[in-house]
Amino acid sequence: MRAVCQRVSRARVVVGDETVGQIGHGLVVLLGIARDDDAVTAERLAGKVARLRIFEDAERKFARGLLDVRGAALIVSQFTLIADTAKGNRPSFVQAAAPKRALSVRAWPSSW
Repeated sequence: MRAVCQRVSRARVVVGDETVGQIGHGLVVLLGIARDDDAVTAERLAGKVARLRIFEDAERKFARGLLDVRGAALIVSQFTLIADTAKGNRPSFVQAAAPKRALSVRAWPSSW
């Protein structure tokens, strides 16, 4: 499982003309789920992301996490994060979880 996190003041995901997700202050998380990932791995990563100290405190130091600032998380599936580029110029996605399997891994607490 791999995640790329980006702090945002606001973000949204639009598919066609429809907004399918949006948040205010928080994190956009691009999430790649591999074939062998499970709920335990997902919970560990979710906790790590929630506690990443990447938000500034009153002294302008990066000392606060997503939960501390009561921010939101917008999770976007991104199977390309699991790409293997070791051989040649064509990435292999063999280790990426199939869509149905990826959906079955509950990566983020429902309380978010």
